[in-house]
Amino acid sequence: MKITVASGKGGTGKTTVAVNFFLSVPKISLLDCDVEEPNSNLFLHNDLEKVKDVTIPVPVIDEQKCEHCGKCADFCNYNALAALPQKVMVFSDLCHGCGGCSLVCPNDAISETGRSIGDIERSFSGKFHTGLLNIGEAMASPLIKELKTYAGENTVIMDAPPGTACPMITTVEDTDYCILVTEPTPFGLNDLKLAAEVVREMKIPAGVIINRAGVGDGGVEEYCHQTGLPIIMEIPYDRRIAVAYSEGIPFVETMPQWKEKFLQMFETIKEAVR
Repeated sequence: MKITVASGKGGTGKTTVAVNFFLSVPKISLLDCDVEEPNSNLFLHNDLEKVKDVTIPVPVIDEQKCEHCGKCADFCNYNALAALPQKVMVFSDLCHGCGGCSLVCPNDAISETGRSIGDIERSFSGKFHTGLLNIGEAMASPLIKELKTYAGENTVIMDAPPGTACPMITTVEDTDYCILVTEPTPFGLNDLKLAAEVVREMKIPAGVIINRAGVGDGGVEEYCHQTGLPIIMEIPYDRRIAVAYSEGIPFVETMPQWKEKFLQMFETIKEAVR
């Protein structure tokens, strides 16, 4: 079973939930898919080893075959190619690696080479994998797709990037359940609505965790009640949790009674996907 932990915005406690959930349930693994800013290992403190350099294919022009017809540049919607009278220029940072330019070239003048976009690393136990996008790289989705191939056969938790853009959608697609983490404030409610609409369109079962429960107003609870979105856990606004977080310690290690609550939530999720 694949479970995604997502949120409509950053800072709601998504990684906190993912890490503590991972530490509470036996025989599961964790993928940190927030490849632009992975931070799960700040709390897990694993020694990591590199397992793969992830690349995407980018075009290479054979000037001996190229007639500078411009069909490749006309095809590319991302302006990664510019056909000049005597040369075709390639802007590899703009290339999405679709391979369409090589298909439309009438002279077979375009081949492909790999361009590195980031790395995949894992813990020595094999239960934790993380991706790290290269600095300045614009496209996270190809790295996330490759990272998801390490999910394995057992239950896996995927810590998704915040927001509702392509990286989040790439993480959530083809998963069995999505946990939406929010906070009980007007801002939290606004972004919960956006994230809930995404998973609803993708037809993925979802439930809500309210982090820092006890502050703000009751707008989140009212929205969940009106839309039938179940609230599967509430994490209170508790100084002990904040102190543990500030020290890089998952709160299930300082408050072990929470492991049982995450186990109960896991049972609720399994019932929902049956």
